[in-house]
Amino acid sequence: MTNDLTDNLFTLIKSLSPSEKRQFSLYVGRIGVNTDSKFLNLFKVMAKQARYNEKLILENTNISKQQLSNVKAHLYKQILISLRLNPAHQSVPIQIREQLDFALILYRKGLYKQSLKLLDKVKITALHYEEKNVAYEILEWEKIIESQYITRSIHNRADTLIKESERLSKLNVIASKLSNLSLEIYGIFLKMGYARTEEETISIRENFYRNLPQYNFSELGFREKLLLYKAFLWYSFLTQDFLSSYKYSLKWINLFNENPHMVSLHPVSYLKGNHYLLESLFYLNHVKLFEKVLSDLEATIKDSKIPDDDNTAALSFLYIYSNKLNLRFMKGEFSGGEMLVDKIQKRIKKYEDRLDGHHIMVIYYKIASLYFGDGQNKKCIEFLKKIINNTSLEMREDLMCFSRILNLVAHYEAGLDYHLERLIRSTYKFLIRMNDMHEVQKEMIKFLRNLPDVSPLNIKDEFKKLHTTLKQYENHPYERRAFLYLDILSWLESKIENRPVAEIIKDKILLVSR
Repeated sequence: MTNDLTDNLFTLIKSLSPSEKRQFSLYVGRIGVNTDSKFLNLFKVMAKQARYNEKLILENTNISKQQLSNVKAHLYKQILISLRLNPAHQSVPIQIREQLDFALILYRKGLYKQSLKLLDKVKITALHYEEKNVAYEILEWEKIIESQYITRSIHNRADTLIKESERLSKLNVIASKLSNLSLEIYGIFLKMGYARTEEETISIRENFYRNLPQYNFSELGFREKLLLYKAFLWYSFLTQDFLSSYKYSLKWINLFNENPHMVSLHPVSYLKGNHYLLESLFYLNHVKLFEKVLSDLEATIKDSKIPDDDNTAALSFLYIYSNKLNLRFMKGEFSGGEMLVDKIQKRIKKYEDRLDGHHIMVIYYKIASLYFGDGQNKKCIEFLKKIINNTSLEMREDLMCFSRILNLVAHYEAGLDYHLERLIRSTYKFLIRMNDMHEVQKEMIKFLRNLPDVSPLNIKDEFKKLHTTLKQYENHPYERRAFLYLDILSWLESKIENRPVAEIIKDKILLVSR
């Protein structure tokens, strides 16, 4: 077994709950000969290890080094079989697959009518739960049986099956093209973040509509509509059209509300839809509606219709706590966040095997911004270093760029001027390399570079000049991107007025809410 598979086996064993471990022991023990089997002994030893230790395994089992690879492979397979039999993992797709397997067994035994009856029944279930790829596979088996054997099941059966097959085939093609488009747009966003120039926006728009499949909306089912909304949502985010992203995330959630039986089947999509709705409201700065949606999401996560498993637990943490940080930014509540940050760090450690590095880095940037707003600049720098020093992870270029910009400002605020010149040079080179040297970034770097030569008596005038310069970019379609990551204007106003940045932001919120 390769090192990757060894890691996978160890991770799988450590992910098992106490009930799943008992289930596995019962599953293995159903035949007496297995009670002292090598793979069960391997399981017992590995389950007790905090870290994988091959030497201890060989010492505490009767497995030779030459046998170990095969025993590991067998154990991995047996754990998966046990989990498949566990009632907690008996999802609708698994049940549909199981019924299809039963129908094929009946077919191979020559019990054609029984097989067709079961296939028709499971096809209805598959269509109800939008499992259309499996439904198409079922139809193909129905056609095989009908074409090979005279079943006399229903008059005009062939015509009915052909029409059903053509309809499903068409919808499956549309769904495949939409999922490809959605994934492509999402991949662009993960790589570079929001569109940076008019040329990028035009390229994204042309590519999007060129690959958008033709469809008749009235013919689309739940699955196709969900994929359509996903594609348009990511396109809206990428082009900074947050009003459209709000519209499509709301359509996404309403689709689940209209089909409540799909929530338990696709809990991840349901949670993501709520998260993107919150993201849209964050960028549109709708505080009250944001609070309501976040409160509703917290209540929904506790609902029995959301499966209580490791996957949903990790995503629930990510979405709830990421948006709790966003809510603090929206309300200007930067102080007193230590307890929240502590909870986040503990849960990141708990779920680190189930969260991708990109999302963890986004959380770290939000935490850094929280500390910056509270004036705890050294804490801010501490979290920014986690992003800047992470050379092994490919993530959004804009996140990496603005982490460096905020790092410069935080060093200045912390009085760490002796690092500033070196940081300015490295940041400048990085922005040039990332092709992200826009006017806001240029002005910020020029300002920070000239600060050491400015007299303390004139420092406030320099802040005012920079504020006047940057203010003109606040509503610029591409330059405003900088303000999505760092509220530079509020920071400058706080320096000009000698007030905490949190007070400035709170005053702006009160002004908007009037």
